[in-house]
Amino acid sequence: MSVYDELSTFVQQGRAKNVKELVATALEEGKPAKEILSDGLLAGMSIIGEKFKNNEVYVPEVLIAARAMNAGIEVLKPAMEEGDADNVGKVILGTVKGDLHDIGKNLVKIMLEGKGIEVIDLGVDVPPEKFVDAAIEHDAKVIACSALLTTTMSVMKDVVDAVDAKGMKGKIKVMVGGAPVTQNFCETIGADYYASDAASASDVALSILKA
Repeated sequence: MSVYDELSTFVQQGRAKNVKELVATALEEGKPAKEILSDGLLAGMSIIGEKFKNNEVYVPEVLIAARAMNAGIEVLKPAMEEGDADNVGKVILGTVKGDLHDIGKNLVKIMLEGKGIEVIDLGVDVPPEKFVDAAIEHDAKVIACSALLTTTMSVMKDVVDAVDAKGMKGKIKVMVGGAPVTQNFCETIGADYYASDAASASDVALSILKA
């Protein structure tokens, strides 16, 4: 079993201590930080993401695996800052204005980071303009907005309009999701993409950033 396979397994099992030790060992052996990240940590998280999508694991397992992955990333950080470990791209994430739900949003964040995407998390109760300003400031190609209340879904249209108003239509893609949100609603408000769950959201975001 390669060190990367072992790392991937430890991440899936949520064994943070083992992950940290193995990352440190791999660095000492001269393994590239980029490979440790992509072939070990992210590979393990990606498997958890797939299993979550297929209902083979649930939220607690995802959170434990994410904690193990992040423990490994902490050890890797100094080496990555020296090297040129470029990430795939950036996503602006948040729950729309008037909505304070963040469990779904936080899961999306974990899944996005598990794909090597840098996430700028604006938190909850985020006004439309803030999404767009953050996307322009961080040069992010994707805005992902979440809503759990039917009463706040309409704010997603305001986000789409705000992107338009800043002349960024087409340059910044708007992705929507959350329990009451549907593909039909996404099309009605003119958003670019709809994702039904956290794992799908990360797949969609990755495909946009790689396009």
